[in-house]
Amino acid sequence: MKLDDFECIEFRFDGHDAEIMLPKIKADNPTLLIKTEYSWAFPETEAELLNRGYFRAYIDNDNRWGTDEDLDRKAEFVRYVIEKYDLAPKCVPIGMSCGGLSAIKFAAKYPELTACLYLDAPVVNYMSCPCGFGRGNSLNTDYSEILDALGLSTIGELMAYRDMPLDRIPELVSAKIPTILVAGDSDLTVPYDENGIFLERAYRNAGVDIEVHIKPGCEHHPHGLDDTAIVADFIEKYTK
Repeated sequence: MKLDDFECIEFRFDGHDAEIMLPKIKADNPTLLIKTEYSWAFPETEAELLNRGYFRAYIDNDNRWGTDEDLDRKAEFVRYVIEKYDLAPKCVPIGMSCGGLSAIKFAAKYPELTACLYLDAPVVNYMSCPCGFGRGNSLNTDYSEILDALGLSTIGELMAYRDMPLDRIPELVSAKIPTILVAGDSDLTVPYDENGIFLERAYRNAGVDIEVHIKPGCEHHPHGLDDTAIVADFIEKYTK
């Protein structure tokens, strides 16, 4: 099934475009999926979960770098949708690429609202992406987008910035938030060995549940797994 197969309610929330997708059949004690960025990108797993009775929501961000204003608005939005549709008290953030950094920071700040995480090629380390200081191909000289979003002036300030997703991993570990992580081994936009690997190592060292799927020969796109049931089953394990 596709997202187009489901009813989508579009509206404004706190001055931002928002949407809620409704399952055709509401599951018992249904759970909310919150896509954190790139609303309609690679939605196959979300369609699988909608078909299983999950609800899905999205709200526009001011930027894609996980600032507190966006995280706090997202938390209020999640609370609103949960109350309106009588959903389970914890949601599942779905984060792809820069959406992954927002999902990590959301879960770290609001563990009481997070049942588990689905991360796909997540940005974890800003020195890797967008800076491209490792083996990636994202090296550029225009850092204006991230600097403006974070209220920084120079790349030197960004290098000293200590609120990257990388810095929030201990909070995820402490809260024991289960995570399924998907990435391509040929991704040079957000290389796994400079990003997701830090989350995997921290989880495994602490004995927190993490399921990792590395796709051979896959670059940054496409996101997701061919078998959408793999991610959906993991999420169901922690929401049913």
